[in-house]
Amino acid sequence: MLTTLDLLTANDTPGCHAPSYYAATANAMTAHPRLDETLNCQVCIVGGGYTGLSAALHLAEKGLDVVLLEANRIGWGASGRNGGQVGSGQRVEQTELEQRHGQAHAKLLWGLAEESKALVRGLISRHGIACDYSPGILHADHRKSYVEESRDYVEHLRLVYGYEDIRFVDGDEIGQHVGSPRYFGGSLDMGAGHLHPLNFALGIGGAAQAAGAKIFEETRVNGIDGKGSGRITVRTATGDVKADHLILACNGYLGRLDRQTAAHVMPINNYIVATEPFSEEEAKQLIGNNAAVADSKFVINYFRLSADRRLLFGGGENYGYRFPDDIKSFVRAPMLEIFPQLKDVGIDYGWGGTLAITPKRMPYFARLAPNMLTATGYSGHGVAMATLGGQILAEAVSGTAGRFDVFDKLEIPAFPGGDRLRFPLLVLAMTWFSLRDRLGF
Repeated sequence: MLTTLDLLTANDTPGCHAPSYYAATANAMTAHPRLDETLNCQVCIVGGGYTGLSAALHLAEKGLDVVLLEANRIGWGASGRNGGQVGSGQRVEQTELEQRHGQAHAKLLWGLAEESKALVRGLISRHGIACDYSPGILHADHRKSYVEESRDYVEHLRLVYGYEDIRFVDGDEIGQHVGSPRYFGGSLDMGAGHLHPLNFALGIGGAAQAAGAKIFEETRVNGIDGKGSGRITVRTATGDVKADHLILACNGYLGRLDRQTAAHVMPINNYIVATEPFSEEEAKQLIGNNAAVADSKFVINYFRLSADRRLLFGGGENYGYRFPDDIKSFVRAPMLEIFPQLKDVGIDYGWGGTLAITPKRMPYFARLAPNMLTATGYSGHGVAMATLGGQILAEAVSGTAGRFDVFDKLEIPAFPGGDRLRFPLLVLAMTWFSLRDRLGF
């Protein structure tokens, strides 16, 4: 059954990165050992994506003894396959967060989001991570009725939050930025940016190892014993780790390793293609200012240019957990809706990956036991927020929980039926979101 698919193995070759443009252009491939013994440490981290790697780095820099276990390769999951957008704010707009939680709490969340972008840029600078960071994200409205909302939202961010790096883009200007007839306006955020996500993850991993963290790859965790009762034992097929604290940083690939966390997140798949390279002039005809683009559809299209001037385009609706047989053809259809002029352009890479969403589209931070923490469910907004999430978890382990509590107090609900009904809920949700896009409401 689809509900029992093992997402760590269902669509990918274990131990190998997805056949993506990112893997093909990685600065280096890792070869950390498998765990083959019993280790004792202060903190064990399960998951080698942004959250886990950032937590490992910040804990190791504090002098703690850290062991990180990754079932495949670090950066193997969504952290190494995503659209590379380093966005402002949270996944949910500030006006909605104000309605949900009040303006004071919404401002705390905005402040943390600003810190997340600064952390990404700071890590890149401090550790010399070569990941092609470029400024700018254009939020493009695919319906005329959304344009005034974009204008109002820009003004809200500028007046209420003092955010001056964003400006409104009208219908005439957006055509100068994106060579598509599909958009009617939007906003340009030069305080946001985009990067090579796998190289960024690998860079954090290298920094964590240099700081003293022990990293083990191809080491899948099979069980956890002793939660809340002293030391925790993390079991794998080839060895165990005994730790004072445990961090779960598995996101969409958690499975049922922890049922409480699994009940709060739903895995969903996304797909991206990379075209053949364009000339400099051809690339400017597609995206004139080299910003990344994310549009206003519920089933979002997101795209940007790579450092070697390929179009990296993500999109497409999917109602199950199996990847399409032909990802290139699957994503070509929404790509041609936006850029019909690319009908004869070759696609060199096509890949998929699994992320995790929550019912409220905000990350789930939780203390699962006195010595067990998790942060997950970034809902497609994880490049910066997951990196900050790892730093926040490191703080919480060390006894400073102020920033952790800002997210914990969101009280993210579980999905109805917990992890047992996630697949039928996924089908219903994707059908509803697709219908909203088609009918325009």
